[in-house]
Order: sequence, then structure tokens, then C-alpha cells
Amino acid sequence: MRIAFGTDESTALTEHMKEWLIAQGHQLVVVGEDIAWPEAGGGVGEAVAKGLADRGVVCCWTGTGVSIAANKVPGVRAALCTDRATAAGARTWNDANVLALGLRLTSPTVAEEMMEAFLTTDPDASEAENYNRLG
Repeated sequence: MRIAFGTDESTALTEHMKEWLIAQGHQLVVVGEDIAWPEAGGGVGEAVAKGLADRGVVCCWTGTGVSIAANKVPGVRAALCTDRATAAGARTWNDANVLALGLRLTSPTVAEEMMEAFLTTDPDASEAENYNRLG
């Protein structure tokens, strides 16, 4: 799977996340690192919306800014998640296509769990009417 990745701050966690994604066999499309959060979120959103990536992962200190920026791109459904269950639910019920997470409180283990759930969970077809109303 092609994964767009963007962060406003390169950290040990973001390096770990990129290495983990590659180790899982994903093709990484790095949209930006150490760039302002609106560009990180919006850039990943654009990559997903244009089909340059299948899904996206965005990071900033809280995860809020990049999720807002990504969600401004038509066709993007970015979900700010804090754990595996939330990431799986974002895919199941919302067909989220961008995972947003905060660098402040996320450990490498939790980041791996969220990305694994986000990348392997399919949306529930019975929810399509709901998330398709969003455009």
C-alpha cells in the first residue's frame, strides 16, 4: 500500500513510524517533514485525494492541527486517534483515509498498533451511506 506521510516535526517517533511502515512492506510517500502543520496535513490530504497514496499518516504535537488541515481537502476523512481501537473504529465506521496522531503522548508501540489497525481494517459497508454523505 502507498502511504503518504507528513509531520511538522521530525522526531525519534516519526523516524520509527516511517521505518515500521517500510518494514511492513508499504511504499512510503514522504510529503513533508519539519514543515508547518497546515502544509503537512494538507499535503498528505492532497496526496490521498489525488490518488498518489492509498492512505495517509500525519503528525504534529497534538495531532489536531494536521487533522484539521487534512480534512479541508475534499475527499479526505482524517481521524485523530489515540489508540488501536479508535484507529480501527475510524476505518470501520467512517472509512477514514488519513490517520492523525499527536507526537506528545504517543509511544512507538501505540503508534505501531494504531497504524496496523488503520491499515488492515476494512470499512463496514453498512456505514457507507453515512460517510458518503460527507462527500
